[in-house]
Order: sequence, then structure tokens, then C-alpha cells
Amino acid sequence: MDFRYSDEDEEFRTEVREWLRENLAGEFAAAVGTGGPGSEHEHFEIRREWERRLGEGGWIGLDWPKEYGGREATLMQQVIFGEEYARAKAPGRVNHMGENLLGPTVLAFGTDEQKARFLPPIARGEELWCQGYSEPGAGSDLAGLRSTAVRDDETGDWLISGQKVWTSLAHEADWIFVLARTEAGSTRHKGITFFLAPMDQPGIEVRPIVQLTGTSEFNEVFFDGARARPEHVVGQLGQGWGVAMGLLAFERGVSTLAQQIGFELELQAVIDRAKDNGAIDDPILRERLLQAWIDLKVLRCNALRTLGSPDPGAPSVAKLVWGTWHQRLGTLAMDVGGVDSTLAAEFPYELTEAQRLFLFTKSDTIYGGSNEVQRNIIAERVLGMPREPKGEAK
Repeated sequence: MDFRYSDEDEEFRTEVREWLRENLAGEFAAAVGTGGPGSEHEHFEIRREWERRLGEGGWIGLDWPKEYGGREATLMQQVIFGEEYARAKAPGRVNHMGENLLGPTVLAFGTDEQKARFLPPIARGEELWCQGYSEPGAGSDLAGLRSTAVRDDETGDWLISGQKVWTSLAHEADWIFVLARTEAGSTRHKGITFFLAPMDQPGIEVRPIVQLTGTSEFNEVFFDGARARPEHVVGQLGQGWGVAMGLLAFERGVSTLAQQIGFELELQAVIDRAKDNGAIDDPILRERLLQAWIDLKVLRCNALRTLGSPDPGAPSVAKLVWGTWHQRLGTLAMDVGGVDSTLAAEFPYELTEAQRLFLFTKSDTIYGGSNEVQRNIIAERVLGMPREPKGEAK
């Protein structure tokens, strides 16, 4: 694949830059540079309104068909938008789950009716989504999920019961895509169905989980007979595992390249601080900063190399390396600050940017599939090594 930008691509880049410059003003100026990992609570209402502004500009679902609100943009144009969005320090997006996960999944597995119902409101920035995958005891090993759904014979609706955990922005979401077992006695990957359900209904309770950073971007979600309509089943009944795995494949790709622009900005802030406080003169810290810069360039090259690749190990390699890199950056940010890194930004205690980065990045090697799980996937699916033996049931 040719990764050089064409004249048309550069025209598109200019369009993106100019639109962002014109629109990141007024009420939206206050949200510039906010809402990143660990700071999803910042200026949330402004950022939700910003999502609608993006929809008005046609910047959501760039590669989607025009009939559903997209632009049918090329892969390189999607990369350009992500890069320019990150460079402009535009507000952290509030509907990653809807645009980058559910949208492509509905396009790939949904009915025409589902596409017409759910894609346009996402493209307009009107409906927010959250993800109902992980459960207590079924996080990295998602096939161990125990939530169930039974049919209401009178209405035909499915009644979902169970518990989900680590559900990002569930307290703000309008809808949830959720996995539940619809076949009694089924185990592992069998008998799971992929549902779409509204969050504002009886039978759903959301409880925030407070993180190390003191904020609570994700939640526990309890289902007690919550309803999902029969026409809101994506794919076939009992065949939801394939849909779920298809969705996870969409989580990588173009968004990773935009994420790396954010990483680049974070690294530059650490370098600037090292220059300001003299830490750059320490040969060990200087070498670590240089190595972080080199490794980030390697991450980008790998992301470009595997963009659109069918390689089954590419997503796991990407998650493993960027999660580890970002966590090391958090540690490096604290080390560059020295003793001052332990001081509060203000009183009452407020985390500094370095402290927030350090604390939040502890989760990078856990969420989205832990490092251990990614290494198992690479070993088994790429290197062809024997599967990890399972412990005997007790």
C-alpha cells in the first residue's frame, strides 16, 4: 500500500484544519485539550454538544455510506482527520463506542432496518453508546460471561439479567450493546447473542466505579429484566460471539494512529519539562526520553504497516506494544519531575498532568485485553504454539 499523501489528500487535510480552527472557538474553546484518558469527566456537556457540531460538519463516520450520514472517505483521509484532530487538541470524543465500534459492526452484521435506525443518529452526534461486554469473572476471558436473556412470550422482547463491569460512560449513554446467553446451559463461545438496548428503562442500574485518579468514567451496570426488542438483535440468535469478535477487530486501525498523535503531544510535554527543570542533562533520563521517541516512531510505522491488514495477530501486537509504551511514559513523566512530581497541583489536592498520566496508564496494560491475554493470542494464533492448559474445575 502506498502511504504517500495525494494532492486530493492534502486538500482534505486543509479542509479539516480550517474547519477545526473555525469551530474550536466560542463555547468550545474551553474544552480544547480536555477529555483525554483519565479526564473524560472534563467539560462533558460541552463535549457532548461538540459531538453534535462534528455531526453537522459531517465528520462522524467518515467512511460510512452517504445514505447513513458518512462521507465514504478513503482510508488515508480517515488517518488525516485523526491526525489533525489530535494535533488541534480538539476535545476528547464522547462517542467512541458508537462511531468506532457499534457503527462498523452494524454495517458489517446488521440488517438494513438496523442500519437506517442506528447509524444516522450516531452520525449526527445525537445518540451515545456504551459497551456491555466484561463481567466480574469474565473480563479478559469474555467467553466466561454469565448474563442471560430470556424471551417474553407476550411481547417477544428479550429480558436481560446479569451484571457488566468497566462500562465506560454508561452513566451518560443512551444505548448499550450487550452480550448475553440465550441458550440455557450453553458455555464458552456458544449460545451468546448480541443485543442493542436503551439505557433509559426500568431494569437497568448504573453504579460508578471510582478510579485511582479520583474520577469515575466507567461503571458497573446491573440488568434485572431489562428489555431488548427482537428487531434489535444483531446477527443470529446464539451466534453473537462472531459479532462480538468482529467488533473488537474494529477497535484497532485508524483510531490507533490518531491515538499516537496524542501520545506524541504527551511525550513532547515531558521533554519540555525535562528541558525546563534541567532533567534533560541527566544522561540516563535523556537516553530514556530518546528511546521513548524512537519507540513511538516504531509504533506508527507498525500501525501504518498493518492498516487494513487481515493479519489475526496485528490487533494484539498493537495493543501489547502501545499499552506498554504508554505505561512507561507515565513512569518517565514522574521521574523527569523528580521530587516535585509528588506535590499537589493545588489545594485541596488536585492531580498534576504528570500524576494523572502516571496513575491512568497503570490501566493501559489491563483494559482492552491485558498484556497476558495478548501474548497468549500471539503465541497461539500467530506463532502456532500449543494452547495454554486450563486448570481443572473444582
